[in-house]
Amino acid sequence: MNRSTLWIIIILAIANITSGIGVVYFKYLSRKIFSQLQIINAECSKSETHWMRLQLEESTLASYLRIETQAREKLNLHIPAVGEIQILR
Repeated sequence: MNRSTLWIIIILAIANITSGIGVVYFKYLSRKIFSQLQIINAECSKSETHWMRLQLEESTLASYLRIETQAREKLNLHIPAVGEIQILR
């Protein structure tokens, strides 16, 4: 083996080792980013659940308003004045 062949083998070996280290490093980064993605997806799911609960609460509160409106219009009910309130003991 002459000297130039030996240098080519050494350069190719170094390139091969560097390539292997690069593959391992980028596989590590890929797994790390995937883990972060899973955390973000879980937070997104929690946020969606919270949003649905808020919408349900809003609809519940809106239904109270509807009941009050119907009580005023259909039953002619009203909020009593201070003089109309009687405290029973």
